[in-house]
Amino acid sequence: MRESVLEHLLPADGELAAHLRGSMEELETRLRAVATDSSDPLIAEAAGYLLDAGGKRWRPLLVLLGAQFGDPGTASVLDAAVTVELIHAASLYHDDVMDEAPLRHSVPSAQIRWGNTIAILVGDHLFARGATVSLGLGEPARRAQAHAFERLVRGQIREVAGPRPGEDAVEHYLDVVRDKSAALIALAVRLGGICAGADDRIVGDLTEYGEALGVAFQLSDDLIDILSPPVNSGKAQGTDLRAGLVTLPMLHALREAGAVRLREILGGGPVEDPALHAEALDLLRASPGMASARLEAERHTARARAAARRLPDLPARQVLESLCDLVGGRSS
Repeated sequence: MRESVLEHLLPADGELAAHLRGSMEELETRLRAVATDSSDPLIAEAAGYLLDAGGKRWRPLLVLLGAQFGDPGTASVLDAAVTVELIHAASLYHDDVMDEAPLRHSVPSAQIRWGNTIAILVGDHLFARGATVSLGLGEPARRAQAHAFERLVRGQIREVAGPRPGEDAVEHYLDVVRDKSAALIALAVRLGGICAGADDRIVGDLTEYGEALGVAFQLSDDLIDILSPPVNSGKAQGTDLRAGLVTLPMLHALREAGAVRLREILGGGPVEDPALHAEALDLLRASPGMASARLEAERHTARARAAARRLPDLPARQVLESLCDLVGGRSS
């Protein structure tokens, strides 16, 4: 699996490890073949661009792990993994246009290389390819996919629109994260269970696990953006500040009584001036709001772990619990 994520999670169980490795290798081949299936050379090139650039493939791995609680050899399981990653890839093309992102996976974003219109339409192409692959998954899986896609769009719209008058900003942010970030992670592990024929109780526990892990992952990302040096996080510090995004740690910090100067800096929108950017990061790191945001992330990690522990005691459950450890340790 790319960027050695799978290597950090491999269980002691040799059979499961071999199955995951083989399935992820097959996924890469299938994923690119499906994404680039077009008679138009431009569509084929642009659709494979971000897939070739990298990505950890968390979501298809979760499909494969969810399937371990039923019959993991069911043919539709790999189709579900391909579908979920195509939806994720499509959302990245659209996100980069909306965020005006210059880079994705350390290469120029699609909108920088081909322009906004082509990037949006290639994202649509990937959504369509994912829908085509999902045709054979069965009605319950397709319903779950449609619901998750609706949530993705709703989360994106609510993020752009901001809190409604009188709506609590922190609750609004968490609602956006649940829809925009957690919905697809929950879909992944849920589809694995559904396609493998796991019973409804197990599918329910898998879904709760994915929802909680998805929120915890995004909140840990928010903390990493502020707290971790680039050598540890692998990303530039304060990216959210430069983009004008107000994340959960910032919301908690802004609520502190002594946050007058921080409010002045963040009230002007994107913080691009290097001196102001550095000052804002220092103020955020020193704020008690960081502890509040970390506690929220830990609460969702604990909820994911509790859901995992309700699952049958199989090697796949150990991997799901290891994912909780990995997510919980990212921003420590």
